[in-house]
Amino acid sequence: MVQLDGVATNSDERLLVLAATNRPQELDEAARRRFVKRLYIALPEAEARLTIVKNLLTDMKHSLEEEDYNRIAELTEGYSGADVRQLCAEAAMGPIRDVDNCSSMDIETIGADEIRPISLTDFISAAEVVRPTVMSEDLTAYKLWDSKFGCLV
Repeated sequence: MVQLDGVATNSDERLLVLAATNRPQELDEAARRRFVKRLYIALPEAEARLTIVKNLLTDMKHSLEEEDYNRIAELTEGYSGADVRQLCAEAAMGPIRDVDNCSSMDIETIGADEIRPISLTDFISAAEVVRPTVMSEDLTAYKLWDSKFGCLV
């Protein structure tokens, strides 16, 4: 932070420092003072999580219907964007795991048309393995910090 003091003192110069942390409570007063805008970015809501899922599945064969997406939205409550991405990766492995009695050589020769599409069942199974990484206690701490030090946009 000391190195930032005096940077861009010329009115024609601009400096933007963008930072992110999952431990804002560990920032000392001097660091907080230098970051003029402090914004709390909440976990993605259902619509955002579904957008992530749909984007990740764009080039993948799947059999998901609109009601399946609604169920996935329920399953992913409390998930971060990274958690949703990991869930999709795990769900995408479901059809691969179902390929019966394949040696590593067989897997290399199996055509994409021989592998079933990703289904809601794959997401349900994946949700048993991929759990949310953000604890509710952390969310409470973030909201408290935001109420003390966050900026109104």
